[in-house]
Amino acid sequence: MTSTPTSTSALDRFFRITERGSTVGREVRGGVVTFFTMAYIIVLNPLIIGTVPDVEGAFLGGGDAPDLAAVAAVTALVAGVLTLAMGLFANYPMALAAGLGLNAFVAFSLAGQMTWADAMGLVVIEGLVILALVLTGFRQAVFAAVPRQLKTAISVGIGLLIALVGFVNAGFVQSTGNPSPPIGLGIDDRLRTWPVAVFAVGLLAVVVLYSLKVRGAILWTIIGTAVLAVVVETIGGIGTTADNPNGWNLNAPEVPDRVVEVPDFSLIGQFNLLGSWESVGVVAVLLFVFTLMLADFFDTMGTMVAVGAEGGLLDADGNPPKTTQILVVDSLAAAAGGAASVSSNTSYIESASGVGEGARTGLASVVTGVCFLLSTLFAPVVAMVPNEAAAPALVLVGFLMMSQVRDIPWDDVEFALPAFLTMVLMPYTYSISTGIGAGFLAFVAIKLARGKARQVHPLLWIVSALFVVYFAISPIEDLLGVA
Repeated sequence: MTSTPTSTSALDRFFRITERGSTVGREVRGGVVTFFTMAYIIVLNPLIIGTVPDVEGAFLGGGDAPDLAAVAAVTALVAGVLTLAMGLFANYPMALAAGLGLNAFVAFSLAGQMTWADAMGLVVIEGLVILALVLTGFRQAVFAAVPRQLKTAISVGIGLLIALVGFVNAGFVQSTGNPSPPIGLGIDDRLRTWPVAVFAVGLLAVVVLYSLKVRGAILWTIIGTAVLAVVVETIGGIGTTADNPNGWNLNAPEVPDRVVEVPDFSLIGQFNLLGSWESVGVVAVLLFVFTLMLADFFDTMGTMVAVGAEGGLLDADGNPPKTTQILVVDSLAAAAGGAASVSSNTSYIESASGVGEGARTGLASVVTGVCFLLSTLFAPVVAMVPNEAAAPALVLVGFLMMSQVRDIPWDDVEFALPAFLTMVLMPYTYSISTGIGAGFLAFVAIKLARGKARQVHPLLWIVSALFVVYFAISPIEDLLGVA
């Protein structure tokens, strides 16, 4: 009698490696590739959320100056722990980290109206709300509330805003100080400074590397451009804009005294769960939470399915294995990111790069998570990376998000006009919530005018009403005599 061979190791059995047609070697290689394709977030997240003062003029952590190394360390720590959780509990080759777009919303929409602790408290609330939606099965109702075309427009609009932030942070696009035009190319429509030249080189580099399908193109561009910036600063002694109007936007790229040090995790726990309710009021809080939830929740579903499709892991109905576990981990990631003061964490589509290398199980996520944890020791390196070196990555990420625009039916005015308003108002107003609100209101108004009010989901009516109050909050307060 011939017996059926069994898995050769507990590792194989736990992760079902052989069952999914993979090997330990492929999983390790895929996990490393995923890390290198998304490790740019360790540099990028501090430059987005760590460089913007809150409504009281304080930076993340409460200081009067940015602490990029601390933000980088906690960004890597949270990404590592959550990616490990995805691998161990959901057995899925998908990594998590601070979400691009979500961190921009926190930095440019929330921090200007409340303290950083209050903003991170909102992120925690958003994660808990998503977790409740997952556990109750209510996510189907949320999906039905917002048309797919508007979800696409939101992602595209965030992409345009991220790209604009990149251009502005690099000094490539600046305010002219004139009513017409209000912004222009560099200084007097000329690229006159060395920092802007460094950015331009980095932008060309990331475009070329990405077009050649070089794995880790964003990370290699950040590293290469940072090295170039260090060389330029060493030779020219340019300094920052505080010392020289033609200097580096935020920090001069100088080599740190040490590369490795004990990471600073002091940001963990610096959140105020209900402080935002006092800062901006109940209506604004509900809108902010919904905005965060919308971007986070729908991006996760798309990423989960896309990664599964790349690896042939979906069932006949297009669902990945252990869907509930995947969504639970992702929901907890959103709350954990807020609790650690590094913005909402979410699943990364870059995980598909590891799947392309052969990853099929959660072992790849474990490898990626370990890489993130090891990277916490190198946080001081972040302090030497200037905005001009990281900004090309923002522009490319904007392009990647913009590519979804093809999915909008431009010949259908009921979707095209709201989508257009959503996309253009986000970068033009530097506000994600303004774009979403304008898009929702336009969609509801067009449906109502065309006698198709029944086609609008009840939840969307409620949200649109909240946006009306949100946009008119100042005259309403004046009318009611509220300070």
